[in-house]
Amino acid sequence: MKNLILKSLFVIGILTLVSCDNYLDEVSIRDVSASSYYTTAQGLEDAVKANYGIMKEFYGTELGFSMNVFGTDTYTNGADGSHKYLNWYNSQHNSSARYFRDTWRIFYRGINQANAVLNRAESIEDIDVNLKNTRLAEVRFLRALYYFNLVRYYGDVHLSLEETEGIKTEANRTSVQEIYAQAIIPDLEFAKSNLPVSQSDYGRAVKAAAEFLLAKVHLTAPQGSAAQSVSLKTNVINNYGFTLLDDWSDLWNINNEENPEVVWTMINSKQQVDEGLDRYGHRGHLYFLMEYDKLPGMTRDTENGRPWKRFRPTDHLLGLWDRTKDARYDKGYKHVWYANNPVEGQKVGDTALYIPGPGLDRNGIQQDKKWTQIAKDAVLFQVYTTDQYNQRLFPSLNKWIDPTRPNRQHTQGQRDYILMRLADAYLIRAEANLKQGNTAQAAEDLNVIRRRGAWDGKEAAMEITAAEVNIDFILDERARELVGEGHRWFDLVRTNKLIDRVKAHNLDAMNNIQSYHVLRPIPLDQIDRTEGGYSQNPGYTQ
Repeated sequence: MKNLILKSLFVIGILTLVSCDNYLDEVSIRDVSASSYYTTAQGLEDAVKANYGIMKEFYGTELGFSMNVFGTDTYTNGADGSHKYLNWYNSQHNSSARYFRDTWRIFYRGINQANAVLNRAESIEDIDVNLKNTRLAEVRFLRALYYFNLVRYYGDVHLSLEETEGIKTEANRTSVQEIYAQAIIPDLEFAKSNLPVSQSDYGRAVKAAAEFLLAKVHLTAPQGSAAQSVSLKTNVINNYGFTLLDDWSDLWNINNEENPEVVWTMINSKQQVDEGLDRYGHRGHLYFLMEYDKLPGMTRDTENGRPWKRFRPTDHLLGLWDRTKDARYDKGYKHVWYANNPVEGQKVGDTALYIPGPGLDRNGIQQDKKWTQIAKDAVLFQVYTTDQYNQRLFPSLNKWIDPTRPNRQHTQGQRDYILMRLADAYLIRAEANLKQGNTAQAAEDLNVIRRRGAWDGKEAAMEITAAEVNIDFILDERARELVGEGHRWFDLVRTNKLIDRVKAHNLDAMNNIQSYHVLRPIPLDQIDRTEGGYSQNPGYTQ
């Protein structure tokens, strides 16, 4: 595709990462001849690692979060940011928008890199055949992921399983069903059969990751099988030693990232900026925070994060947790800020700000146990309740806070980006069981997650019955468990709930969203640079 897949990524420049010995370390392969280097054992290793690196341009960046968090029933816009069209569904939500263009480019660049590796690997002889098969399975797994994202965002798109060399001006629009049939499902079946159960480099794709993704594909594809999805998720849940952490909040401990709940994660560098910190990194610590640093007693610091105020929780999201028995809101959102820039009457470390959260207005906070302790211990502090929330002041998601950054301004966080974890396997299996009418098993899958999310002693109170299971309950449970993790837009589109839920719960989007918004627009430069043009998705102008 002319200028979108400009050239094979023979000379892709991925920043060198220096990390732990058992982590996937990407390497720079600039200024090498792919025709000779890719056909060597070391060239294959570096080319496969470079394919992982392309993910970093999307996952954990503002682009990736915006494409999957904005414009849903759970998050609307905060005060800042330049891409609010993704939430507003207004006239700027069109084929010229940069984020639609960049998403398209990133995933096609990943696909072409994969195609180049697969095509040129055929002639490599100086490598163990089993290792070669593993590396090719990794690349086909990544290609499947890239195509899976493209068809979910854009519908019918260009399909090519051969590398693109030079400038191309022709492109096809292959149906979603054919892309699943010719690329996504065969690639994942190959990956499932050829990936090992574990790899020495943490962050490489493994067999369970291929099964995990294939199960979600079967729940999404027109020709998908809910029974296959259940079978695949059951294997992931039962046969690889993954376990749910006892405490949900331990998932977000930055010193506990390599834990038994993680099925597959994207590794970010653990080194400081002067030693080669990722160009992109995990930037979630920026986007979900309120403007605490402009409030009395506070200034910006690394512990509390750099608040870019991009994503603000909707009232609907904030009302999903029953905080008398469900601990996940209290463990996932910040409530107290301690003075680091004290005003008169305060000292460093005093309570400066308190947000009691949903369910507690100014008339009710006296019954809140946290309030009782704070009021007893504090001298002077501000309380903000639900009636005061706005685009600058709102509950702040704590999952992505990164105090390991070298300074308070630094944007590249060092967290890994979790793409697959065991809790999501249970939730997907519940959805697949529901599609088959097995509400009893769906309820049990949900209860596994709900019991883990409960306050101590409230596990039984969190359980639901089969009669309570429907797709709306599952979507609510996915919001409670996976909030802010980059699944929501896909979840709503997959379940045909995007339009209804946005109209019901997103005040900034409800008047503009239309049925055609279940697909993103084909980028204008793809249309302009294709010989004979390239058809646009319904509802969008060229």
